[in-house]
Amino acid sequence: MSAFELSKTRLFEGVWEGLLSATDETATQPDIGVTHLEKPLGALDLKETGEPNQWALRVPIPVELIGDGAQTFLIFDKDTGETLDSFTIIAGDAVTDDIRAEVALLRAELDLLKRAFRRHCVETSEN
Repeated sequence: MSAFELSKTRLFEGVWEGLLSATDETATQPDIGVTHLEKPLGALDLKETGEPNQWALRVPIPVELIGDGAQTFLIFDKDTGETLDSFTIIAGDAVTDDIRAEVALLRAELDLLKRAFRRHCVETSEN
């Protein structure tokens, strides 16, 4: 069992943010690492939150790593090698097959049809 729990708070402006909590009260600030395709990512920011045994983690995502397909990032404890969390960014052609993209497209088409139908109803009621 891990001495730490990591939960995502948000992904905003190219920075993944999470809250790291120690499950053991005697734990000290861990050494955290992030990899992409088994290569270490650059600097990350781990700061105390003011709450005991809790840290705010910020992982800037290098723009050169964002591209077509799925890009997965692994967050782990360097001391134990244990994976704490991971996140994936999907972009480009891979998104076209994603059901969420299909639903968004259907919603846009439905909105277009609703506007056309309302316009048709207004035009036919005036005659």
